[in-house]
Amino acid sequence: MTADLEEKTNRYGELLAEALAEATVAPPEGTPMAEAAAECYEMAESYLEDGTHFREQDDLVNALASFSYGHAWLDAGARVGLFDVPTEGHLFTV
Repeated sequence: MTADLEEKTNRYGELLAEALAEATVAPPEGTPMAEAAAECYEMAESYLEDGTHFREQDDLVNALASFSYGHAWLDAGARVGLFDVPTEGHLFTV
């Protein structure tokens, strides 16, 4: 079971990092929606950092949770139009 958790944690960490690299703020700069997008992006980045820290401490459960929460921030933002994201592939559910 530990091997499965480790593989899944690594996969989700890589998925979040890739999703962060692909997501760009969609609303025009200086608008309230652009500010909301920036906040969502910052949350996702913070969860990536937290997950990386937890993984380095061998706390795979919290690492996986952090990576999952981070991706949820991006995915939700993409669904409501805060981010331009690829519509093909495995990164987003748009």
